[in-house]
Amino acid sequence: MGTVYQSLRRWFGNIGSTGQQAGVQLGEPLTVVTGGLPNPDYGIDGSLQVSAVWSAIELLTDNIASLPLFVYKRNDKGPAGHKELARGVPLWTLLHDSPNRRHTPMEFWQFLVMNFLFRGNAYARLIRDDLGTVIEMWPLASDQVEVEVLPDRSIIYKYAYEGKMAIYSEDSIFHWRDKGNGIVGMSRLDYMRQSVGLAINAQNHSSRTFQKSGKRPGVFMIDKVLTRVQREAIRESHKGLIEGSENDLLVLEAGAKFEPLSLSPVDLQLDQTRRFSVEEIARWFGINSVMINDTAKTTTWGTGIEQLIEGFYKFRLRPMLVSLEQSIERRVLTGAQRARYKVEFSLDALLRGTLKDRMEIYAKAAQNGIKTRNECRQLENDPPLPGGDVLTVQSNLLPADMLGKVPVSGASNADQTQPTSQ
Repeated sequence: MGTVYQSLRRWFGNIGSTGQQAGVQLGEPLTVVTGGLPNPDYGIDGSLQVSAVWSAIELLTDNIASLPLFVYKRNDKGPAGHKELARGVPLWTLLHDSPNRRHTPMEFWQFLVMNFLFRGNAYARLIRDDLGTVIEMWPLASDQVEVEVLPDRSIIYKYAYEGKMAIYSEDSIFHWRDKGNGIVGMSRLDYMRQSVGLAINAQNHSSRTFQKSGKRPGVFMIDKVLTRVQREAIRESHKGLIEGSENDLLVLEAGAKFEPLSLSPVDLQLDQTRRFSVEEIARWFGINSVMINDTAKTTTWGTGIEQLIEGFYKFRLRPMLVSLEQSIERRVLTGAQRARYKVEFSLDALLRGTLKDRMEIYAKAAQNGIKTRNECRQLENDPPLPGGDVLTVQSNLLPADMLGKVPVSGASNADQTQPTSQ
């Protein structure tokens, strides 16, 4: 049974990021979980000044944006599941070569992936021709977009730009949303505010400590009663004892004594706190902290790198890429295009093994009739060879009753069968 608070929220409408309601949609949490004062909203600019956040964003955005996005033509008449590249069609030009006349594909997807990771939503304005086909895609900053559900359940997008407001319908906006209420995605940056705040506070504390040349606060003792003016004068003249100073030697007179205080628990655990912040932020982005150069629990990148990349692909990249591919097909392609084309990111470059591994795979594929030799050569950007388009298989393994009955290449018809023994 729910609490009275939950009942009131249901009655007046759940305005949290997972609740469905009319009006403006919110991606931030309704309840702030903190034992003290909540950390301020540092926003995207402030969060990117934390090295772990920057590394996580750079890792995901660069890897996804650098993957080629291919358009395939569905082949209903050929073998089941077979598809071929649709080079030369306008959709290929839009998604693979040039989303608009200003941005390269990598620049375009870097911007959208970054907004998706921070705010749970990525937007782009769609420019359509007279037939409704998208011919250009222009990225929009998520922080400048507001999503609203109208009374008739239709959705509009409000884009604020230089003091003006532009309103777009669903057909005019590409919206890639993360998990949430089905209308907008949850803002990861708002949910991880406490973790980012902890990292920033630890970073600032370290900075202040080093600004003071690592000096600790202390007690200045003198065997006489001082006036307020005298105390301020001593504090000013001897502040180099606890603050950064170019003075290598401070002289204490008349029995004065300075006793530095011991390090506080916060200072003692500062290094552990900063290391924990790296692991915490990596968890928020769904990646292994080793992927953002956390070497606290590992020695080198060379140990288990293939397993790391495979796990990175399976558990982080693949779900994001599937979500992005489906969003493109649903919101960019027309109904006729969806029936004819399929959109997929190519992971060959990411999962590409060493030369030795690739050659072994090609040899097995060619010897077992899975790929032709020219298909293997194409994957290595080598030119095709005459006769390389024929599938070949090894014939070492034969049924027992076929031994000695296999035709020998180049023999006459009379000599094509060779006995197994004399």
